[in-house]
Amino acid sequence: MKISSILNFLLLITLLTAAVMSDTGCAQIGAPTGGPKDTLPPRLVNASPQLNSTLISNNKISLTFNEYIELRDVQNNVLVSPFQKINPEIDYKLKTVSVKLKDSLLPNTTYTINFGNAIVDNNEGNPLKNFTYVFSTGSYIDSLSLSGNVILAETGQTDSTIMAMLYRNADDSAVQKKKPDYIARLNGDGDFTFNNLPPGIFKLYALKDGDGSKTYNAKVELFAFATAAVTVSQNTPHLTLYAYAEVKDTRGITTSVFKSAAEKKLKYSATAGILHQDLLNPFELTFNNPLKKFDPSNILLTDTNFIAIPSVKPALDSTAKKIIFRVNWQPGTPYRIVIKPAAVADSAGNTITVTDTIRFTAKKEADYGKLVLRFSNLDLSKNPVLQFVQGEAIKESAPVISKEWSRKLFNPGEYQIRILYDDNKNGRWDPGNYSKKLQPEKVITLPQKLGIRADWDNERDIKL
Repeated sequence: MKISSILNFLLLITLLTAAVMSDTGCAQIGAPTGGPKDTLPPRLVNASPQLNSTLISNNKISLTFNEYIELRDVQNNVLVSPFQKINPEIDYKLKTVSVKLKDSLLPNTTYTINFGNAIVDNNEGNPLKNFTYVFSTGSYIDSLSLSGNVILAETGQTDSTIMAMLYRNADDSAVQKKKPDYIARLNGDGDFTFNNLPPGIFKLYALKDGDGSKTYNAKVELFAFATAAVTVSQNTPHLTLYAYAEVKDTRGITTSVFKSAAEKKLKYSATAGILHQDLLNPFELTFNNPLKKFDPSNILLTDTNFIAIPSVKPALDSTAKKIIFRVNWQPGTPYRIVIKPAAVADSAGNTITVTDTIRFTAKKEADYGKLVLRFSNLDLSKNPVLQFVQGEAIKESAPVISKEWSRKLFNPGEYQIRILYDDNKNGRWDPGNYSKKLQPEKVITLPQKLGIRADWDNERDIKL
């Protein structure tokens, strides 16, 4: 045999040996994984009475699942319809959930028990989402439904902590006096659905229930109402409610009942520690104590040569703590504000001890962006008002009188755009009033934010 053949044979043996060792003896040994993670929710295997049973008179219900379960946050998860005046007893043991309804069962009525996300498996906590048990005390199961959504009228956003409420054959005051007949939760998009309803006439509301009473009893609560009664039938339309708080909730804001003592030294601060004055806003001086004396002749706006700029007169605001200069600022121009000791004094006679000079320069036009918005499908008869929002603050607000809106100078930044339909033309959003059956003014929030760049032509086409 030739030497080359022998070498090829030995190489083949070496490769085969390495392959066998890789598949067997050289594999790395690890701990067993225990199988795939359980991601399945519990499954109902038996119910007593059976699901969708009719002619039921027993107020006790037993639900058995295919694995050990737990109940979580029953009070916030479980909804019984028609709504129970007395909370039901709901408990669990091993694989079984037991329910005891404490209210007397109404005749010829379909009941639903929606467990929300309360039922979870014992091992991984996988929830059985929105499991609903249905039975009827009559001879059939009601099958009608009513759906809709709730929008926050002031912002156009949604709030999933609001609940929708139905009252059957009720007068207008029922929502303020008694608990509803039916309750439905809102999802993250603000949508709700009432299932297994009987035919009939209902009053529809939505409420963010601040005190747990299930009644509208405080004007600070978010509240919405359908203007007309709703007839539930096979063709009931999808409904939209607009929620509002008639009075702003200031309960979380703590204010002292005592007047704070005046500081012994009179001090002030300029607008945001000013270096560059915004062309679009006034200049403000804010004092630590209310001013009892204010002499505008001793507080001057000047040029760099300290020559007073004519026709500029500062004003004291209603709090007596702010002095405001409203000026047609010239872009890129340097200014001085000179404050003499005789200009101001507080109630204790404290004054500015020496003449102070504040130096600043007005911004340039290049520090702003030009903005053009072109609208289609905008109903100008509804008195639309543009609102430019950052966080919770409305930074700019302006009426729209044509399909194109523009502003030569606009502060750069990222804004949420809202459109307020200003029914009474007062330039601001107004809440509703249930006693007067007055709906709130409505706001649309555009889905995409608007970014405005300095020294740039910012344009956008908006289709509503």
